[in-house]
Amino acid sequence: MEYNFSQDLKIIREILGLTQDELASRIDTQRVTISRNELEKTAPTFNLLEKVYSYAFEQNIKINKLKEMFYIDETRDGHKMLCHGAKDIIEGRLSVKKSRDNNDFGTGFYTGENYDQAASFISGFPKSSVYFLDFDNKGLVEKRYEVNRDWMLTIAYYRGTLEEYESHPIVKKLVKQSRECDYIVAPIADNRMFQIINSFISGEITDEQCKHCLSATNLGYQYVFVSDKSVNKIKLLERCYISEKERDYYRNIRSSESRLGDDKVKLARIKYRGKGKYIDELLK
Repeated sequence: MEYNFSQDLKIIREILGLTQDELASRIDTQRVTISRNELEKTAPTFNLLEKVYSYAFEQNIKINKLKEMFYIDETRDGHKMLCHGAKDIIEGRLSVKKSRDNNDFGTGFYTGENYDQAASFISGFPKSSVYFLDFDNKGLVEKRYEVNRDWMLTIAYYRGTLEEYESHPIVKKLVKQSRECDYIVAPIADNRMFQIINSFISGEITDEQCKHCLSATNLGYQYVFVSDKSVNKIKLLERCYISEKERDYYRNIRSSESRLGDDKVKLARIKYRGKGKYIDELLK
């Protein structure tokens, strides 16, 4: 799926109130280049994509966020607009088998609830894109998690840090439940959050401390598609280009939120010290 560059180019130019000549002058290119791309007579070069989207972002035109608003408005009942941050282009059919085994819930197709979420997670990869998706959940079995002990243990299992307890009846039951569904809705656990979960698994903190530390670093919810039936109910709507200016913006936000989250984690560790149970007490 290619970018909707021709449409975006016209929208950006019209929002700014610029002629083709004026836009060409501002981004140091030729009017004929703007014209041919608007008419889809030529495919945009990477250099042109970067110039146009970076200039728009500098002018505070967040075109991908605008698109998200319209897609949400146009989402039909029983459907959900989702976003997928891809390190590169999606080629071929969507599959539950292309991801790593040691993701939060093992192999599956991972998506998020909003554009900011997806853009933030892939802002460090130069060729990454965000895809807007339409998901029809009719006839599918959902498994929903909250920030609690079951969620923590399930993620620890799939991330490979629960080997000592993987044959325990509680763990086996949790793993079974995570696959008796078509898709999962669960809090996102990035690497920083996983370090907190690992502190619980290694016996450094209790389940109560871990839960509240994780709540303090809430990153939103992810939709994880684990069955072929569920992934076949996803429709790709659009692929969004992310300029370097926009990547910088999301990297800075992520860094700022990370520092605030670290302070919240320290407070949660102190406030809930001595409360709850340690891993070896739970899985005797």
